[in-house]
Amino acid sequence: MLTGFPDWIEWGFGFLWAFVLWCFHRANGRPTRALLLLLGWSLLHSVLAHFGFYQNTDAMPPRFGFVLIPAFVILLVSLLPRYRNRYLAHRDLRYGTLLHTVRFPVELTLFALYEFGAVPELMTFAGRNYDILIGLSAPLMFLLLLKKRIRRNLLIAWNVLGLMLLLFILGNAVLSAELPIQQFAFDQPNRAPLHFPFILLPAVIVPVAVWTHLTDLIFLIRYRNESVLTAQIPV
Repeated sequence: MLTGFPDWIEWGFGFLWAFVLWCFHRANGRPTRALLLLLGWSLLHSVLAHFGFYQNTDAMPPRFGFVLIPAFVILLVSLLPRYRNRYLAHRDLRYGTLLHTVRFPVELTLFALYEFGAVPELMTFAGRNYDILIGLSAPLMFLLLLKKRIRRNLLIAWNVLGLMLLLFILGNAVLSAELPIQQFAFDQPNRAPLHFPFILLPAVIVPVAVWTHLTDLIFLIRYRNESVLTAQIPV
């Protein structure tokens, strides 16, 4: 666990993690199995991070791969039609969109961690991280969805932009971490995600946000003429 900064940062980050899981649960028809999987996955990495498993950056293969690789394998498998269609049949675009509001307080948390030397400046909105734009615009998109005053093409464009920004900062995060492939921020590496509770950012929050963007895009493009979509937005 990182030390030297106020406890509210850690407690606040825990609330952000819980908010993401709540939005995911509501956006996908309240799937119990998926929620339990995310809770178990969160617990596993929290325990490993708490006991310093990821802080051994000299281990080969790099231990941080255990965070990202399985998460994105599960993400890709869940996009297969046999699994994907179960969620899309119950998809609620409102809560999928609301989920991305978490990206604004996450950006504030990253900036606080930068001030304490736990992440590089490039990971913040003062550097290369423009993801704050999605966090700021998500509440507006959510309200427009509530009022059914948003067009399908605008929502598609917003999700594409959000996905691109998220993948961009994810790449920068990996390349600025203390790994054999590190390319940036050698003076102040990306250390925070190696510790609890910030391990939950790459292990849970980012994969869930990526998955939500992808499945919302599939929902908006493929199910254009289905009542489950047209009941939510004018297409």
